[in-house]
Amino acid sequence: MKFDTYLAIGIGGFIGAILRAYTAGFVNHAFKHDIPFGTVAVNLIGSFILGSLIGLIQFSAIQNPYLKSMLTTGMMGAFTTFSTFAVESFFLMKNGLIIESLVYISLNVIGSILLAAAGYKSVEAIFG
Repeated sequence: MKFDTYLAIGIGGFIGAILRAYTAGFVNHAFKHDIPFGTVAVNLIGSFILGSLIGLIQFSAIQNPYLKSMLTTGMMGAFTTFSTFAVESFFLMKNGLIIESLVYISLNVIGSILLAAAGYKSVEAIFG
């Protein structure tokens, strides 16, 4: 991979990380609960956006290779939070919040798959 590609990924990662922190913080502040809804929101929003971006790339609406790398690997890679999801799921279970952990896992996994498909299908409806 060329340095320019790494630079594009880094710029996207910088943007995605800031957007992730802001979004998760905003949602967690707005919806105080044992379930970390900020991570749920980031995963659902991120899945929809990444699905949309993949659709835009596949239908040639985004062709620049640096822009593709910046938006997908960089920005969305830093924005989505499945590693955080795994740790938070573990701690919910460890703290005896079994029902909350199952709700949290279900919302993240099923919701992310459905919204990734919705993002892709929305782009497919426009460009397909």
